[in-house]
This record gives sequence, C-alpha cells and structure tokens, in this order.
Amino acid sequence: MAIVFTNSGEAIALRNIVNQTAPQNLVLKLYANNITPQKTDVTADYTECSGYGYSAVTLTPNNFTFTPGDPSTAAYPQITFTFTGAIGLIYGYYVVQASSNSLIFANRFNNAPINVLNNGDEIRITLTLSLNNP
Repeated sequence: MAIVFTNSGEAIALRNIVNQTAPQNLVLKLYANNITPQKTDVTADYTECSGYGYSAVTLTPNNFTFTPGDPSTAAYPQITFTFTGAIGLIYGYYVVQASSNSLIFANRFNNAPINVLNNGDEIRITLTLSLNNP
C-alpha cells in the first residue's frame, strides 16, 4: 500500500513550507490495530505497539537524503525494529510530530498483518517520500 498523507499532515506541511509554523521532528511508530489508513485519520485512530523491546523511532532530519526530480524524493536509511518476544500482530506504521503528536502520514504493510512471535524477530522499514506536481 502507498503512504497516505492525512488532511492534517498536508496542512502541517504547507504551513511549514510557507514558514507559518516551525517544523517538528517526526516519530515513526508501529500500529497493532487492523486499520487501513485514510486521509481523514487522526493519531487516536492508531494503537501503538508496546512491549517486547518495541520503541518508537524519532527520525533525525539530517539522515534524510533528498533527490530533486519528477518526482523529488526524501529517503531515510532503513529502520530496523528488533523484538524480544511475541508482540503479536502488526499492521503498519504511522508518523506523528514529536511535540504535537499530530498525525502526518501512515502506511499499512502490503503483507499485513505481520505476526511477531519470537525473540529476535525483526521488521525493517525503508521510508521514501515523494512529491510531484502533476
């Protein structure tokens, strides 16, 4: 599935572009409820995973690599979540602002749900955002 930018995420991005509001660090979280991301979603629609070695990842702005073009892209190095036990079903990830906790975008895994059963099980995410003006 493709990343779904929420309506609020689009508005936040536009406010950042025109310097109306200062950007915030982004935090990538895994979600455990059976939801397919929609543009009207809010943070409360997602149930963050917990336990078994899981912790959300704050995305470091300087780790993004930007490539201008059609589309222009922002790529983040692969993120690996390593679990210490049976956390259960994981459906995808969502990204929020660090301070406001406002939902920016979400993505359901193509092979959702992923059932994490064992110590040492991993989920790897390679995040690439693209922007073009058709």
